[in-house]
Amino acid sequence: MEKRIVIKVGSNVLTRTDGKLDVTRMSAIVDQVAWLRRHGYEVILVSSGAVACGRRELQVEHELDSVEQRQLYSALGQVKLVGLYYDLFREYGIHVGQVLTMKENFEPGEQYRNQRACMTVMLENNVLPIVNENDTVSVTELMFTDNDELSGLIAQMMQACTLILLSNIDGIYDGHPDNPASHLIPQVEPGCDLSQYIKEEKSAFGRGGMHSKYTTATRVQQAGIRVIIANGERDNILIDLMEHKDETPQTEFIPMRTC
Repeated sequence: MEKRIVIKVGSNVLTRTDGKLDVTRMSAIVDQVAWLRRHGYEVILVSSGAVACGRRELQVEHELDSVEQRQLYSALGQVKLVGLYYDLFREYGIHVGQVLTMKENFEPGEQYRNQRACMTVMLENNVLPIVNENDTVSVTELMFTDNDELSGLIAQMMQACTLILLSNIDGIYDGHPDNPASHLIPQVEPGCDLSQYIKEEKSAFGRGGMHSKYTTATRVQQAGIRVIIANGERDNILIDLMEHKDETPQTEFIPMRTC
């Protein structure tokens, strides 16, 4: 679809340095999504942040293992996260719908068709889908690698034209991003191998990292969908990517075929 965009917002974009949800940045992203919709774009939002929300809601006095923490905090936090999105988007008169999914829903079959049909009818009725993994039941081998992988699968399922992965840096560099001698790689042609520049490091508050974004971007690029990695901490980044693309720092993966 020519103006259908999937936007993935990672935990590092939505979370402050103290681990709490950054409501100011969340509000800014909502403002930009509202702008996109006013300008004719269909938007699907894949949002992390549930576990970060839940962790600040409840202080547990006994020790929990990693699975118990993920289940408890995501169950608490998802309610708060979607509630905040509901309130923020309501200011623009935008209806939102929650889609919690699991990896098995992307296997060919009835669950895949049902999920695609659900999101299609939401878009047809001008409802903004907000997607996250169902962390309360998705554990160990049932989990997505992270929401980068999930957003890539959603982009392919819904035949989006563009997938935007918002990170806390401008894109992929030919060296360490903190090194002044490193340069941002603005475009990646199909078949171009950047693996030498990618370190397998996870983000501070999420499960992903640039390695995950690169893996997702190359896979989605091969499916004929444009992918942009950009800095979600920049003011008006989503608007600038649409209106001032050539002047906005980013790494763009050119699709195998034109949308």
